[in-house]
Amino acid sequence: MTEDAVTNPFEDEDGAYLVLVNDEGQHSLWPAFAEVPAGWTVAHPEDTRRACLDYVEQNWTDLRPKSLMESMAADPT
Repeated sequence: MTEDAVTNPFEDEDGAYLVLVNDEGQHSLWPAFAEVPAGWTVAHPEDTRRACLDYVEQNWTDLRPKSLMESMAADPT
């Protein structure tokens, strides 16, 4: 790959990222330069990609959406 090649900003190992979370408790790595999309809030401030991935691994341990967990808790059968 040449220096002029465009890289995917979601996979840039040297990029700065945020960790976002939505109402369902789902987490996402987001390039720090990009506007936070509607429905998402910052859960972890600008940091390295590795630090953001570590945050996600430590804080998003149940990948089920919040609504699914709530419906399963309401109907344990």
